[in-house]
Amino acid sequence: MAPRTAAAAACMVLGLGLIGGAVTGSWIADDGGDATTATSFSSSAGLWHNVPVDELFPPTVLGTGAGPGGADRAWTRIAVAPATGCAGGFDALLRKVLAPVGCQRLIRATYTDATQSYVTTVGLLFTKADPAAMTALAKRFESERLDRRTDLLPLPYAAKGTAAERFGPHQRASWTISVLTDAPVVAYAVSGWADGRTVDTPQPAADAEASGATTAAAQAGLGNEAQGLADRIERRLRQNTVGSATEKPS
Repeated sequence: MAPRTAAAAACMVLGLGLIGGAVTGSWIADDGGDATTATSFSSSAGLWHNVPVDELFPPTVLGTGAGPGGADRAWTRIAVAPATGCAGGFDALLRKVLAPVGCQRLIRATYTDATQSYVTTVGLLFTKADPAAMTALAKRFESERLDRRTDLLPLPYAAKGTAAERFGPHQRASWTISVLTDAPVVAYAVSGWADGRTVDTPQPAADAEASGATTAAAQAGLGNEAQGLADRIERRLRQNTVGSATEKPS
């Protein structure tokens, strides 16, 4: 008697982590497999004009355990920059490094903490790149540690008439930048003091958050400000992308 074979069906959940240890999570995939992943990547490219600004940059962001020592944080949005190109968003050298993935649109918002002592600009650069190009850029950032270089920083959005009006290039104290591979997006945040004090050498958020860090930025928790807010904005991006990718036609 010929051997009998049984057919089995499998469902697969593709877990794709954010680069740089920012936010953990997963895209929800159904039987579409690679096609669903491609749809998720593609749909996220249009979020900057398909999703209301309050969904990507909420007026209030809560950061449970996001502060130094696991303290809770809360941030209030004080300004939203007009959606623009990338010319005013990055230091010149960083703009050159990001050039291979292109610039479709840059959206930014600036937040302050509950005491209005600190200000943080968070941004989402929507690129023109495909998954392969985003992966190549992410690998370059990792291998060359480009996210640690103080000559490759995003610029703050210093809106007049707000607590951030004195938040210029020389006031940047800490920052984080992540090249996503499951969306055509580069996400970042940069933080500083609201009183306009200058900073000679900004410190990467990962270093400022490290145990035993003694710099002024670390002692003030500015690494936590940048990383905590960036984490939560990236999470919002994910939530909106999953929602868009799994919508069924009516």
